[in-house]
Amino acid sequence: MTGADAVRRVRRAMGLGSLLPLGGPGDGAWLSEQAAAPVLRRAAATVPGAALRRIRLTLADPGTAAEPAVPPPPSALPPGPLRLEAEVAVWEWEPLPALAAELRAELLAVASDRLGLEIAEVDLLVSELLDTAPRGRDGTDAHRVRAVDATDAAGEAAAATEGVAHLTATLGVAVHHEPDHVRVELATAVGHRPLDVAGAVRAAVTDALDDGRAVAVLITSVP
Repeated sequence: MTGADAVRRVRRAMGLGSLLPLGGPGDGAWLSEQAAAPVLRRAAATVPGAALRRIRLTLADPGTAAEPAVPPPPSALPPGPLRLEAEVAVWEWEPLPALAAELRAELLAVASDRLGLEIAEVDLLVSELLDTAPRGRDGTDAHRVRAVDATDAAGEAAAATEGVAHLTATLGVAVHHEPDHVRVELATAVGHRPLDVAGAVRAAVTDALDDGRAVAVLITSVP
């Protein structure tokens, strides 16, 4: 097993899933797949007659992925358009192509406008044809992680940034320091777009450090 495989294994055990690029190469931000999934499920729940089951996000074309401007979290996906694959349960499925088109459009809009993810493809697989709407799993549950307190100037600057609900430490510490960069891990607050929050945090932490180090942001929870 390679080091990257070991990191992925641990990350899956923690429930983070893949670490997805937010924005482009210069944005220095990533979002955990597990944080994105409930938002996408809620989007699907607004389309009558359909519900998302399994969700998977991967690079649409790994060969064209860009080099990030700042060092990424361990084993994170590089910046590039994503492919969203989802299994769907439907119960109002005539006409099915129209339902799939509406669902695909809603997922694309929410992924971009609400989260800041660039989705190039949405692949839907109808895995269940139901007579009535399923009970539970309505997409309202958000992925939440434990809040931690700031322990240094970078953490205090990040925690005080508008749109930050609290710092998190699923990868060990809330603020990870390296000689050439720091990585800040956090949860966003209600009503704030993760990509925008990440940009504000990077600016705040850069000012607080004032030492020229690059700043990366990992968002692990979105309400």
